[in-house]
Amino acid sequence: MSSANRPKQILAPASVALRIELCDIEPLIWRRIVVPTSWPMSTLHNYVQWVMGWQDTHAHEFRVGDLVIAPDWWIKEISLDRETESARDERRVKVGTVISEAATRDGEFEYLYDMGDDWRHRLVLEADSDARALELDLLPLCTAGENACPPDDIGGPHGYARFLAALADPEDEEHSSMRSWVGGVFDPRGFDLNHLNRDWQRRQARTQR
Repeated sequence: MSSANRPKQILAPASVALRIELCDIEPLIWRRIVVPTSWPMSTLHNYVQWVMGWQDTHAHEFRVGDLVIAPDWWIKEISLDRETESARDERRVKVGTVISEAATRDGEFEYLYDMGDDWRHRLVLEADSDARALELDLLPLCTAGENACPPDDIGGPHGYARFLAALADPEDEEHSSMRSWVGGVFDPRGFDLNHLNRDWQRRQARTQR
């Protein structure tokens, strides 16, 4: 077969841009990230926790259609209540594999955190202009976002709304207890992109020593 007639090899992109949206919250809490497609989904989990501001103290899972991708211990636990034959260990699934599958499903997938509070995140594939412009050694990178993440264990979207109402009203019977619980100050609009990226780089530098 001549080179002219040989099928062209299609290479998977080395990185992907994703928009993360926290569902059921107003105003919208979101982040835009660029990550390597070679990552296992367990590493994407760690980075989503970081950029959103969660503490990683609860169970989590990714959902792509009917497929569940989660830690092995969580798959074993949920197998007691539901079918898990299609569930896969997040350490053994690449981001690129999920991106390819999501591209056939409206270009998005879900990330769930804390099944009690039921925090649902929508992850959307975005145009890859940022991904193409960045060298792999600069990744991961958060390129945009708005608003602070709710505190862990606040009680889901409804509990978070109640928390904000109590903080905003000094006359509220829970005002003092909520302020004390959160450590005194909480700015729901607080988000510092440069600080987030700088702290991630410092964290990685410490772990590589």
